Amino acid sequence: MLFLYKIDVIICKRTHAKFLLLINERSRYTALLVLGRTMAHSSSLTLASPCQVPSLQSGSGPDPRPLRVVPTRYCSCGRRHLIGAISSAALLPILPAMADISFPSDPSVVMEKVHPQRPDWYEEFFAEAMQQGMRSYETEIGSYKKELFNRLPVKARRVVELGVGTGPNFKYYAGAAAAAGMGVIGVDPNKQMEKYARAAAADAGLPPMNFTFTRGVGEALPIEDNSVDAVIGTLVLCSVKDVGVALREVRRVLKPGGLYLFIEHVAAREGSLLRLMQSILDPLQQLLSDGCHLTRETGSLISEGGFSRVNFDMTILSNASLISPHIYGIACK
Repeated sequence: MLFLYKIDVIICKRTHAKFLLLINERSRYTALLVLGRTMAHSSSLTLASPCQVPSLQSGSGPDPRPLRVVPTRYCSCGRRHLIGAISSAALLPILPAMADISFPSDPSVVMEKVHPQRPDWYEEFFAEAMQQGMRSYETEIGSYKKELFNRLPVKARRVVELGVGTGPNFKYYAGAAAAAGMGVIGVDPNKQMEKYARAAAADAGLPPMNFTFTRGVGEALPIEDNSVDAVIGTLVLCSVKDVGVALREVRRVLKPGGLYLFIEHVAAREGSLLRLMQSILDPLQQLLSDGCHLTRETGSLISEGGFSRVNFDMTILSNASLISPHIYGIACK
């Protein structure tokens, strides 16, 4: 696994500054990873709810296996924790535990607390790196995104895309959104993403008046309670400071019965070689990838996030190396 990566030099077009970057030799995907807790889950419980979560099993999608409603139990085994602690201490200082984080109520204050504004040259560099470096990933994940976004409610009039980034998801739903008069609010802490997101929205057929970009973070969405029909989040929960708080915010802004559509990379199977490599490289991933964690059990966290019903499935991408395990699914408020 280690030999799939090399150190490369990137030059920002805007400032001509040079940077060292960890690049995947196989897919040219920029590494973005971190260290988390060891968990195990059980799928023995089915949640009863009047909320109807659309199934992703259509027969023609990328993975026709039935989706699961997954509650979670936490493993008390400490061996992986020890490995993670050793690898973290060897590379970077341990980050504060999520339970130690407290957030004020003002969204702008929260944003500066969990994701302080970076210098313009850094945010521009990171935005351009995401625009250019994610093409191989987007090619492979595309069939899953198409299947997922086909479940976006046709009657939705207001949608929030959390961590909108450069707007790679617009091509899957912007056309239908424009036809339905849907308004899309893109939220991202990096203000340099806006021009890329607006260009992607325009290319996908979303009129400028139907798209609003706002700087913000998942832990404090600058959006009213019970005001949106759907929230979209792809590759977001890996890098938020507190997943539980971010999911609480998603529930807060959704209308009753509203849907949360998600795709996230997750920790590999416990005991696997890939899981060990993720644990070792987690601190480096976080450093290089703006806080992205490699070993989060995001499916378990969403299942325990207070939604009335959660359906998701798992897949393994072939060209994403350390972040190859993914979940994709829908949760209902």
